[in-house]
Amino acid sequence: MIELKKETGPANLDGVTKLGIGVSWDPTSGASGGALGWAKRKKGVDLDLIAVIMVGNDPVRLAGLDSLDPLQNGAIVHSGDNQTGKGAGDDETVEVDFPKVAGTPATSVVFLATAFKKGTDFGKARNVSFKVYDSSGGSTQQVADIWPSLLGGHNVNAVAKATRTPSGTWELTVLNEPGKIRQGDEASLLRFAIGK
Repeated sequence: MIELKKETGPANLDGVTKLGIGVSWDPTSGASGGALGWAKRKKGVDLDLIAVIMVGNDPVRLAGLDSLDPLQNGAIVHSGDNQTGKGAGDDETVEVDFPKVAGTPATSVVFLATAFKKGTDFGKARNVSFKVYDSSGGSTQQVADIWPSLLGGHNVNAVAKATRTPSGTWELTVLNEPGKIRQGDEASLLRFAIGK
């Protein structure tokens, strides 16, 4: 079993063939009560989980938004867009199949969660959680639960980064780094992933 904590640095993923990252959140009314609060809870807040596939420092593909299988071989697959945060369990997930990634030039995968739509941020969601799963061998085991800060009005969080080592194995580093991007701007999102 792998152990993941930001404080312990990269975890060796030797033996991990499939890794999942999930994000979950609950809708909130903010400080609004009554009919306005009900409407805000009903609408929810839209967070997006995105996997940015890198070759060196160049972002070359992303899984998320409207791209569910960017390598077109099932190597990195996004579950689809949940726009409200309603429902139990993870609202969005990305599954990485490392043996399938091995045949690509990808050198790393940066996992981001963002409030991509204008006017939203992490402060407008409640109980935000990033979970990491080892899905090797047909079973799924949660190996980390990462809680981001809700302070600061940030609209993006670098959750974790999987990096291919020179020997071809993979390591996963928990980042949990909040930031700000220009909302609705994919290039701004990709620039945030560079250097993580």
